[in-house]
Amino acid sequence: MNARYEVVIIGGGIHGVGVAQAAAVRGYRTLLLEQQTLAAGTSSRSSKLIHGGLRYLETGHVRLVRESLREREILLRIAPGLVERKAFYIPVYKSSRRTARRVHMGLFLYRLLASDANGKFERLSPREWDALDGLETAGLKAVFRYTDAQTDDVALTRAVARSAEAFGAEIRTGARFIGAERTTAGYELRYVHDGVVISCLTDVLVNAAGPWVAQTLSRILPGPPRLPHDLVAGTHIITDGSLTQGCYYIEAPSDRRAMFVLPWRGRILTGTTERLYVGDPALVAPTPGEIAYLREGLAAHFPGLSTNVVESFAGLRVLPKSGGGLSARSRETVLLADAPLPRLISVFGGKLTGYRHTAACVMDRFTLVLPAREARADTRRLMLPVD
Repeated sequence: MNARYEVVIIGGGIHGVGVAQAAAVRGYRTLLLEQQTLAAGTSSRSSKLIHGGLRYLETGHVRLVRESLREREILLRIAPGLVERKAFYIPVYKSSRRTARRVHMGLFLYRLLASDANGKFERLSPREWDALDGLETAGLKAVFRYTDAQTDDVALTRAVARSAEAFGAEIRTGARFIGAERTTAGYELRYVHDGVVISCLTDVLVNAAGPWVAQTLSRILPGPPRLPHDLVAGTHIITDGSLTQGCYYIEAPSDRRAMFVLPWRGRILTGTTERLYVGDPALVAPTPGEIAYLREGLAAHFPGLSTNVVESFAGLRVLPKSGGGLSARSRETVLLADAPLPRLISVFGGKLTGYRHTAACVMDRFTLVLPAREARADTRRLMLPVD
């Protein structure tokens, strides 16, 4: 007899494990399938930030920023060993696209949206500039300091997965999804694990496969709704050296795009780039041009630091198609359901910071098709395990 679950999730990135946790704490029999290892894709190739998304204010995505700032504070509270508050610095030069006044107004709105003392910011005096990790001061007009947070994305994903397992969720890595077919009461699906083809039944199915979201949909019958989208590659580099004062939010010299320069495991992480990607998500990799672009940005702002690249990596974002440029596109998560009373929900896009809220929204959408259960915990208050 086929095993029966109430919730099955495909994809072991941060959103997949988040849904597994949300389902398990609500008392549902839950199974997560991951074809490789947890956080093997985009969830290990992020900028390692838990933040509100200051730059999203420029494109009018106020709701996303407010939501992300709320989630940042939740994660700082429930994952104190995994998410840490950090000082961030924004230098403004004569050549900067954003004036000091514009940055000040952006940070003021950011503080209002944070709705607490943790949104405070300040403008540093010039006598403090020399202490900023060798930041270039020629042409420097102002430096602002504010706070956001940083995490180890892989460790965070694994901690959420362990929390899900503690509430009874089954998590199977090395499990390749073959396909699923709609039944009167949910889905029957097949997957390969340890060389064996396994079938199971589920009341609802969650497609949280990240860059593989479209490929996963193509294996589900009858054909579920699709969302036109692009895969957008972003590259980071890790270089020798260290930062002692915090994180830096800078502009790339060539096109004035926003970049981050961050401390990371005793070295320096710089990112990110944006380019359309077509092909196998498993094969995405940094290009020489992207690496040169990031090195140029690092060298321009920190001329005394090494630009010797010890590691580089590229990840993929899923962005719904729109008429604007890549930077202007919304980063809000889209939950695509197969019907008004959904049995299948596909997660398109999403931010690391908002994984918990996204997972709660997924489970809320299933309320009318899943049996009523008494929740065993609230993920807004549930402390995450730390190694």
